[in-house]
Amino acid sequence: MNKVFKIVLLQALPASGKSEVRNFMAHVEPERLRDEFHIGENLQLDDFPYVHMMRRIDDELTSLGEARIFYPGDAPFIDGRDWGTLCNLLNEDYHDLMNRTRVSPDSAAQHLFERIDRAALGAGIAARMGSLNADIRAKLADRLEAEARVMLDEKQAAYPDSFEDKTVVIECARGGPDGSTLPLTGTFGYQYSLPMFCPEILENAAILYIWVTPEESRRKNADRADPNDPGSNLHHGVPMAVMLGDYGCDDMEYMRAHSRENCVSFEAYGKHWDIPIGVFDNRVDKTSFLRTEPSAWDPEKVADVTAAIRAATDAMFENYKC
Repeated sequence: MNKVFKIVLLQALPASGKSEVRNFMAHVEPERLRDEFHIGENLQLDDFPYVHMMRRIDDELTSLGEARIFYPGDAPFIDGRDWGTLCNLLNEDYHDLMNRTRVSPDSAAQHLFERIDRAALGAGIAARMGSLNADIRAKLADRLEAEARVMLDEKQAAYPDSFEDKTVVIECARGGPDGSTLPLTGTFGYQYSLPMFCPEILENAAILYIWVTPEESRRKNADRADPNDPGSNLHHGVPMAVMLGDYGCDDMEYMRAHSRENCVSFEAYGKHWDIPIGVFDNRVDKTSFLRTEPSAWDPEKVADVTAAIRAATDAMFENYKC
């Protein structure tokens, strides 16, 4: 059996503490991280940068007098299948990571546009970036080139020399409309997104789920939001219409209650999956202090977080077969 998880799906509502937990793990000594949490050196994937770039694309299209194609303003996706687009982008990032795929496009922005269209096609959505007028697309690429180049360079710079004792941490948030009846259906929640992950991810994954109420998620989202840093993992804010329309409820606990013990169960790719899960109960906030500099962290709070994460990862590891 491996000493560490190959893949951890770090999942929760927005502002639940996912990025804070990642920040905590980044400051734990590698030996402790491996021995106490079953987590190796982190290789991190996250769909938030794609969400941010989709909004940036829409904002630039608006400034060019064109229709928005992803979001109708500060509101949920125009097409809910874009939750699948995000999963497919993460799938591609995972394959690129494992194969250390390197590209050197003349335009990083045009390369990103092509990736978004390809990922959307896998979710059943026809090409949108490729359907733009060529002049509009060129202007859009010029405006977004610097940001897209940073994304591409950072992605490729993170490829390791070896995957031994490494853990790929894949972060994403999912949910459904406020007041929904469970189980969620359609493109909402983990019931839609988990089966969208590729088999290579699912075969090696365990879920670290951070549990907060939707009300607590909304409170923490407002507290962390920095309008001057909208692309930051630790400080971005989600519009309230999206918090209510996409994250007003959470179906992970429902799925867990209707699955094999300590697993989340579902069907995908013609087979049954039981993904081990551990729950970090953050309904009473344990993690907001982790947004500050590590030198300011309260030792008692660090001990509390350490115990909670360790209990969750121990539960995950008990059922982990990879």
